[in-house]
Amino acid sequence: MELDITSWLSMAIRWLHLITGIAWIGSSFYFIWLDNHLRKAKDEVDTAKGVSGELWAVHGGGFYHKQKYSVAPPEMPGELHWFKWEAYFTWISGFLLLAVVYYYGASVFLVDASKYAMAPLTAVAIGIAFLIGGWLGYNLLCRSPLGQNNVAFGWVWFGLLTLSAWGLSQIFNDRGAYIHVGAMIGTVMAANVFMVIIPNQKKVVADLVAGKAPDPRLGQVAKQRSLHNNYMTLPVLFIMISNHYPQTFANPHGWLILAGIGAVGWVIRHFFNLKHRGETRYGLVVLAVAGYIGVMALAAYLRDQARSDVTVDANQVSFTQVQQIMDKHCVACHGTEATHELFDEAPNGVIFEAKDVILKYRDQILERAVVSQDMPLGNETGMTDEERATLAAWLKKTETD
Repeated sequence: MELDITSWLSMAIRWLHLITGIAWIGSSFYFIWLDNHLRKAKDEVDTAKGVSGELWAVHGGGFYHKQKYSVAPPEMPGELHWFKWEAYFTWISGFLLLAVVYYYGASVFLVDASKYAMAPLTAVAIGIAFLIGGWLGYNLLCRSPLGQNNVAFGWVWFGLLTLSAWGLSQIFNDRGAYIHVGAMIGTVMAANVFMVIIPNQKKVVADLVAGKAPDPRLGQVAKQRSLHNNYMTLPVLFIMISNHYPQTFANPHGWLILAGIGAVGWVIRHFFNLKHRGETRYGLVVLAVAGYIGVMALAAYLRDQARSDVTVDANQVSFTQVQQIMDKHCVACHGTEATHELFDEAPNGVIFEAKDVILKYRDQILERAVVSQDMPLGNETGMTDEERATLAAWLKKTETD
């Protein structure tokens, strides 16, 4: 009995990543929502204790009364709940998934020889360097005078992420470039928790235990990093699912499409953050929808502009030619006996060895091998424009026959 260990391991890690990611994002969204809904405490006793805001809520058949202190309570409570492991395990599982899929399979998931020929280990080193460099650059910006202005900081950070997306797209294949931008953002978010938010909270707790007055600046910095994480969440979530939508990344200007979708995500998050504070600005909804439509139109236009001029007469193409192309570029992965070093069996169980199966997946083949051209992965087999045009001519002809 053969067991595809890599595939099962990848699935287990991806599942863990999803579970912990939901837990982290859920708590992050909830506490931002809670912060935005707090109202000034009415009880004079609570105010005297340092309560800056409170909220009544009902859920699951019960009533809850939540209070927030401007800095900290007068004394350390007997039991204190921390929110950190969700973030830690989300990053750990995400990095493990990156390693199992993109680093172990760097020769096809990262390297694109037509852009930049390099050894797989070199590609892995560059990928890790971007993760570390992203955090160092972000943290320096936060500690600079620019970090005092969230709006200005946001624009500069957005510009640096866009520049990184462009740079990665020049050396990695399109899919690998996208996922590394997401990994950069995820690393920054997790590092915010590990390096700033939790340490600051521990300092406040230590001061309380020692009977000292905590430094209010510690809480302010932690809150700012938490707010940054909140705005970066939606772009990261999109990148996590982007491999299913090659029309976004398999584009000559995929980095620009990613920047547009990231901006739309930030607008959506800003709308909800304002709404939770009682400011409903539907103009932001219109802006988000218009922006998304604009990104779609731009992606379609850029893809059309980059399309090859090679044409093939469909009447001169036989199935034998098509089968030869499939055997050369597809069957190593999508064959009964997959021979590619990264696959023990055909992905998704799709085997391109029979005419009826090829016709069944006509639309998917056209999208991935002809339109977006993100297959074969990293164009490892060197599929030419003429071969893609031949495949397209035959598939479109059989559709009308």
